[in-house]
Amino acid sequence: MRVALITGITGQDGSYLAELLLDKGYKVHGTIRRASLPNLSRLEGIESRLQLHWGDLTDGTALSRIMSEVKPDEVYNLGAMSDVSVSFQMPEYTGDVTGLGAARLLEAVRQGNGQTRFYQAGSSEMFGMNPDVPTNEESTFVPGSPYAIAKVYAYHMTRNCREAYGMFAANGILFNHESERRGAGFVTQKIVTGLAGVLAGRTEKVVLGNLDAKRDWGHARDYVRAMHAILQQDDPEDFVIATGHAYTVRDFLDRAFERVGLDWQRYVTTDPSLCRPLDPPILLGDASKARRVLGWEPEVGFDELVALMVDHALRGT
Repeated sequence: MRVALITGITGQDGSYLAELLLDKGYKVHGTIRRASLPNLSRLEGIESRLQLHWGDLTDGTALSRIMSEVKPDEVYNLGAMSDVSVSFQMPEYTGDVTGLGAARLLEAVRQGNGQTRFYQAGSSEMFGMNPDVPTNEESTFVPGSPYAIAKVYAYHMTRNCREAYGMFAANGILFNHESERRGAGFVTQKIVTGLAGVLAGRTEKVVLGNLDAKRDWGHARDYVRAMHAILQQDDPEDFVIATGHAYTVRDFLDRAFERVGLDWQRYVTTDPSLCRPLDPPILLGDASKARRVLGWEPEVGFDELVALMVDHALRGT
């Protein structure tokens, strides 16, 4: 039985990846941080099949202990301070968790048996302000936030460990991927929960920031399949994972409100304070390499993604 360790297992991607690996017969371990309230809701239904460990990407000693106890065949580093807007307000913390955290985990892996395969979760935000789209594995990183800068550092640390020590260490540069489990602070979740609130009479307006931002949106369940495939290759390589289609926040609003027969312009207002200090106008990926080498294809299109999120939000009202 293969053994996997997932940091960030309680998040959107971590929970979907845990389900995928369990279905494939893995023994799955995950790290969780101490918090005043439990944060295991996304693991409901599979928690009893997991082995969870107290740990944090800011604590190298704990990471080394966990690696020694678990002895995983595969490590998926999905843990991060992942809110781009918040990263502007907490740049030091973001760098410590998202950037140096990857370096600590890589070192813990390196000190192990040398056979562990390592996956680093990269982000389309690393391309940031690069106007040459669609971007691929050879495109230049022009990060536009502390979060993106930390992810670029983690990316290069992963490559450095691969090239300097011969580790099986690979990056997946994933473009925006959403789902019914998306965190409350992300714009897609704000839209669908806001819509549910309007229909339930709890709120009159949905307040958002930049409606013109254009993003390449897929479903997280498709993207964790790519993560797993990346670690099954004969040699470690880096891959862009994307749908190749970009839509604006306005497009998302159109689809979401059309789902329930409403005109979003009657219910949505903008607040400049919710806009980032620097916001990439478009993030669009070219996943040709992933299609060719991994045989990966996204299964959920944009319209279906929006419908799934809207329907789930409405069921929760």
